[in-house]
Amino acid sequence: MPTIPETSPAPDGGRVGVMLPRDLPAHEVLPYARRAEELGFDQVWVVEDLGWRGGIAQAAAVLAVTERLTVGIGIMPAGARNVAFAAMELATLAQLFPGRLIAGIGHGMPVWMRQAGAWPASPLTLIKEYTTGLRLLLRGEPGPANGRYVQSEGVVLTEIPDIVPQVVLGVRGPKSQAIAGEVADGLLLAEPAAPVYITASLHHLHTIAPDRTSRTREPYIVTYDAAAVDDDESAALARARGALKDIGEPDWAAHIAPLPFADELREHRAACADAGHFAATLPDAWVRQLSITGTPDQARQAIHARHTAGATSVVLAPAGPDALKALTSLARALPHH
Repeated sequence: MPTIPETSPAPDGGRVGVMLPRDLPAHEVLPYARRAEELGFDQVWVVEDLGWRGGIAQAAAVLAVTERLTVGIGIMPAGARNVAFAAMELATLAQLFPGRLIAGIGHGMPVWMRQAGAWPASPLTLIKEYTTGLRLLLRGEPGPANGRYVQSEGVVLTEIPDIVPQVVLGVRGPKSQAIAGEVADGLLLAEPAAPVYITASLHHLHTIAPDRTSRTREPYIVTYDAAAVDDDESAALARARGALKDIGEPDWAAHIAPLPFADELREHRAACADAGHFAATLPDAWVRQLSITGTPDQARQAIHARHTAGATSVVLAPAGPDALKALTSLARALPHH
């Protein structure tokens, strides 16, 4: 039976990754990945947003030019790819680069998926069927009985990786996260992933299957957070604010709800003329909760707080105009620095 990878943890017991920004110029993508490896990051996570770059293609390129990094795909919308062919792509990468791949699956942003004609009547049913089928196929088992959306009954992959990539669901909200606890290896929590949000998400994860017998270890929890590190804390906070301008929008309701200042944040957003004004006037204490920011020591403490709350991998999303340059400053917050 193929095994599931146990990547080497950082010294504090957790892993620290960095996001490859979707708008990074093409000529900087591979230098960015190589530099992240040189600086000591454990992982690079690639983004798949409609109209930008494909997640599988980016992952393949990053894996090919690095030697040690784990590469995560976060996230691939379930409605965008036939599950059998998605399994083939992921199995191929996992064969070529053993133990270095994590696959993130999600609903996709509703507006994008509707534009692409791929938004289902029941997103929860689709992602449950899709994730179940994908994990079976990656293990070399036959596809499950055909469901409402996913048809892969009897499909069997010939080329099976020795180390099966973990499949985490990048989903928000109690119902979706509960399904992740039933059918996936863990969760990907898109930014902001404050410690209280991690705690709430872990509670949802165990709602359906609190004692799932098929789980042989703790769920793999990935967090994304806007990140800025500078010896001048005020400069770091200013960069982080720019990455938080959309926090008050409805899509972020699940992230905001567990925060002790949730009501105040909503009131503040409603009182602001636009997103730019909202971000510029966020109190420093809120920015610290909603991002990983500050001096190297402060950022390191924020990373540790997320690990302590249950995150397996804390992924830093560079805030500011120069992502490649930001890597060096973000690396100063790594546990071994």
